[in-house]
Amino acid sequence: MTSCRATQPPLAAGLACRCPRCGRGRLFEGFLKVRATCPACGLDLAWADAADGPAVFVIFIVGGIVVALALLVESWFAPPYWVHLALWLPTILVGSILLLRPMKATLIALQYRHNAGEVRRDVAEPQD
Repeated sequence: MTSCRATQPPLAAGLACRCPRCGRGRLFEGFLKVRATCPACGLDLAWADAADGPAVFVIFIVGGIVVALALLVESWFAPPYWVHLALWLPTILVGSILLLRPMKATLIALQYRHNAGEVRRDVAEPQD
């Protein structure tokens, strides 16, 4: 009998944006659209829904980093406000876009690992 556990650690599968079960198939078919099935192992990914979780974590991570850096820049250099705008607006946009995909993939991998939500392993994984 095979184990229902994923072969990949959730963080490794999430950062690579790969299937939470096999770690080989690509998880996304667009920027954030999850594939219907894994092309490598055939895992049905219809259950995969991270909702607003990835966005919340990205806001906390990017927001914390930008606020800390903005405070440091302000205290060390005291630049005009337009410099802050020129520095932090692109930083927020780029940081958020870069983190959103891996964060969504990581939350989906965690859902799979912990059998959370609507994950049906009896249907998703064949048993020997």
